[in-house]
Amino acid sequence: MGISGISPGSLILIFLIIVLLFGTKKLQTLGEDLGKALQGFRKGLKETSNTPAKPEN
Repeated sequence: MGISGISPGSLILIFLIIVLLFGTKKLQTLGEDLGKALQGFRKGLKETSNTPAKPEN
């Protein structure tokens, strides 16, 4: 058994259905967009952790 009781064979079948529904080009675009969003998020976290906290009034 894999994740939450889903077997590896079931995961492969689900992946193939997703590829057939969306196509490889759309999945590639979604992956690139997700990667850029994660990079921006990490950059934002890094910038906020490097700046000193402002004291509250």
